[in-house]
Amino acid sequence: MEQDTRMKALFISYNMTLTERVNWVFDHYGVRGYTLFPLTYGRGSHSGEPHMGSHTWPAMNATVLAVVEDEKMPSVMEALRQLEKESQMQGMRAFVWEVTDQI
Repeated sequence: MEQDTRMKALFISYNMTLTERVNWVFDHYGVRGYTLFPLTYGRGSHSGEPHMGSHTWPAMNATVLAVVEDEKMPSVMEALRQLEKESQMQGMRAFVWEVTDQI
């Protein structure tokens, strides 16, 4: 990777049932490197049921952190928006941050 390549950090937390579809987005848009946190707890900002892995709230989240080239990010985010729209009851949140340095 060239040093002057602009990058963004992509953080996605989603119902773990969407893992294969998130992986498809990554494969389709060439997002190769990421860190997966396979079992995370969470509760939506506005609606939806908590994902706590308990008897009361049995669903669980997965969370991914990926660093993505700037030029890929609009397409990746649009694909994630579409996925979230198609599966609103499952729950997904995605955030993008600037990457100012990396090794």
